[in-house]
Amino acid sequence: MIAIKIDSPANIRQGEEIDLVKLNEFIQSVLPDFEPVVEIAQFPGGYSNLTYLLKTVNKGYVLRRPPFGAKEIKGGHDMGREYKILSALQNSGYQKIPEPVIYTEDESVMGCPFYIMERVEGIILRAKDAPKLMGNISPEMMRRMSEALCDNLVELHAINIEATSPGQPALINIGKPEGYIQRQVEGWHNRYRVSQTDEIPAMDNLADWLKTNLPAEGKPTLIHNDYKYDNLVLNAENWSDILAVLDWEMTTVGDPLMDLGTTLSYWAEANDGMFEKGFNLSWLPGNLTRQEFADRYAEKSGRSVSNILYFYVFGLFKNSVVIQQIYSRYRKGLTKDERFADLIYGVKALSKKGVNSIEKGRML
Repeated sequence: MIAIKIDSPANIRQGEEIDLVKLNEFIQSVLPDFEPVVEIAQFPGGYSNLTYLLKTVNKGYVLRRPPFGAKEIKGGHDMGREYKILSALQNSGYQKIPEPVIYTEDESVMGCPFYIMERVEGIILRAKDAPKLMGNISPEMMRRMSEALCDNLVELHAINIEATSPGQPALINIGKPEGYIQRQVEGWHNRYRVSQTDEIPAMDNLADWLKTNLPAEGKPTLIHNDYKYDNLVLNAENWSDILAVLDWEMTTVGDPLMDLGTTLSYWAEANDGMFEKGFNLSWLPGNLTRQEFADRYAEKSGRSVSNILYFYVFGLFKNSVVIQQIYSRYRKGLTKDERFADLIYGVKALSKKGVNSIEKGRML
């Protein structure tokens, strides 16, 4: 494989520091045998929750906390829920997750709930690294990687959400599958209204279309809701071998095509704009196209994807709202991360893509 450092921690951004003394005091009070943390760094990728590398003398761990200013986002950035889902997945027998270690709601440590999990060593492919990979990774390898990503989504959707283990609730209890699609459409439209900063008619047009064309719901499965390359840890020796799936914050139970649609809305292709390519390196030569991904999913899962346009458009709409929420926090001065300054153009780009896809009757 190509020798490239894809996912390295960096210095902590100003205003996002962690008090090492307080953190160690808390950890020792809960797990006295836990080695003291001697160094903290920050993973610079991502636009949502903040992720840090904790180093002890002998091991590495990952700490996740909500972004600053996230308290005003109702239902978002729930660290406790993400930790419980990891624990439930562990009890269900699904192996491709980092082991959860500690969760706390004690805000005296860093002003918010947070949790710690073990670090899974491997490669995380981020969209920003696409130029480094171009010409250094064969289309055949990218093909195998994208097929593995698709097949693992099918595997996630095949988890028995009704199975129980001693003292643990079934995974089906983490959400309410009945009426899931309608609640999601209405909920994300409401979130958009709360965070709206600019007049973008395409956003309301998409919401109206989604409400008017609600499909019948399929049998519920576990759905990840943020499934893409940069939420996977890959084997450094074989990048088509998925070691772990990360970022379970938005996981729930519902129609699996909602999950597929979200993944396809991240799935940039070669002819997409630069903003869309910033989501994923799926535009590199060899990757499945969006339609090929959907077709492979249908073949492997046995589910029809004849109405995939609806779920793809929903994914674009949801992504637009998430970006709008982040931009709104920036506009209010709740974050100083300059990456967020131009995100309103992303809301406009994705909503336009959704409207154009509806007009053409296919995923664009």
